[in-house]
Amino acid sequence: MLLPEVGQTIATSVSAFCASNLDDIVLLMLFFSPLGDQRRGVHVVAGQYLGFSLLVLASLVGYLGGQILPTPWIGLLGLLPISLGVSQLIDSLNSVADPADGDALEGPPVMPSSLPSWLGRWAVPAAEVGAIAAITVANGGDNVGLYLPLFARCSTPQLLLTLGVFFVMVGLWCGLAWRLVQVPRLADVLRQYGAQGVPFVLIGLGVLILMDSHTLQHRGLATLALACIGVMALSLLQQLSQTVSPTLLPLLSRSR
Repeated sequence: MLLPEVGQTIATSVSAFCASNLDDIVLLMLFFSPLGDQRRGVHVVAGQYLGFSLLVLASLVGYLGGQILPTPWIGLLGLLPISLGVSQLIDSLNSVADPADGDALEGPPVMPSSLPSWLGRWAVPAAEVGAIAAITVANGGDNVGLYLPLFARCSTPQLLLTLGVFFVMVGLWCGLAWRLVQVPRLADVLRQYGAQGVPFVLIGLGVLILMDSHTLQHRGLATLALACIGVMALSLLQQLSQTVSPTLLPLLSRSR
């Protein structure tokens, strides 16, 4: 690969990882928070790597498909991250429209009650690593939805570089979560404001996949892709109108 291509691949890989794993920062903080022994930190990192590896294996189906299907058809997979981003925007609008849900999201993160009670025990490291990996996989639907089209458009050198960047980022993510546990105010800022940009990153990556795969240059595929994007845009606009209307009605009544 040429140097500009290497730089673009690294930048795309870092963006894709950050967009699909921002919520994992909160989970990792929850895992690290009761840390009282260095062995527990090793268990958390091992579980995160194991769970992420399983997500990558599931996503490699996209790479195999990319060796069979024409590139413009593979570009249609860019609709997956776009749909994920639009879905997250709609969910955020729902939380604004329903104050009860918004209040429920405020405050410090709490360890999910569904976690096994033995998760915090240090005497069963294999079970602990397995539990953390299982939670990572269960929380990784966005990862597979984004990695499938990303891998599908990669050549073999690009795939190897992307995987290398991903696994380096897993280690950096664990280190960042460990540091955030020790700086509660910074953790609150990340939790409150960091997630707001994720939907736009996902949508941007999806558009990039469509453009790089030359899908929009194929008349039939472009019509299909634009139709799907139009349906998603209409859903977003509908939710936006439902969110804005209750806010504007009291103002309009007062002005009268």
